[in-house]
Amino acid sequence: MKIKQGDYVLLYLDKRRRYLVKVDSKKEFHTHKGIIRLGDLEGKNYGDSIKTHLGINFRILKPLPLDFVRNFRRGTQVIYPKDAAIMIIISGIGPGSRVVEAGTGTGALTALLAHFVKPTGVVFSYDVSRKNLENAKKNLKMSGLDKWVVLKLGDVTQEIEEKEIDAVFLDIPDPWLAVENSYNALRHGGVFVSFSPTINQVEKTVETLETRGFIDCSTFEVMLRTYKVRPGKTRPETFMVGHTGYITFARKP
Repeated sequence: MKIKQGDYVLLYLDKRRRYLVKVDSKKEFHTHKGIIRLGDLEGKNYGDSIKTHLGINFRILKPLPLDFVRNFRRGTQVIYPKDAAIMIIISGIGPGSRVVEAGTGTGALTALLAHFVKPTGVVFSYDVSRKNLENAKKNLKMSGLDKWVVLKLGDVTQEIEEKEIDAVFLDIPDPWLAVENSYNALRHGGVFVSFSPTINQVEKTVETLETRGFIDCSTFEVMLRTYKVRPGKTRPETFMVGHTGYITFARKP
């Protein structure tokens, strides 16, 4: 498929220098390795290369959902990919799933959820901040995933309007206050998934889940260690991201 005006592409030089740009014949992309006329990307194929005016080659890649998320305009802290990945997997969602999420924040998890429920599913994403929703709307539109998301100004600890939902994802300060509404919104067999940075939040949430009648409750955290791979010198990277948050999972029987 040929690249056309308005498409987003990833210009890749190396692991540290990768840039998400929009094809626009009126604009240029400036980097310390030279200038690329963005209109020159039109008509090329993904996998091709393009030279800057200094003769440096950039590879042209088709952006993945995570490439968009990494370039979202941030107004709040986003959930790390390592956490989002396991949250999505354990929820069991897929094409056609109906999902409730709160809070939307920057829209990072929202976009990844939308990618998994398309083309026939939908993500109902709640946030108490209109500013967050406006920012998330722009980010989701850039990623092309906005058509599978309904953004809602609201507080899930007060009300969740949807019913027969397949999964509820919470990234809010007080998830235990949304347990009752989550139970009522979920279909039988539906899944509750919550992300919390502190163990105190987890204790209150799990206690409330079990009291309400959720089953199969479990809590864990995900550690990710990357490696520096060099012939004869392969070893773990010196620095790593340690604790990011606790993930709590439960099912509605």
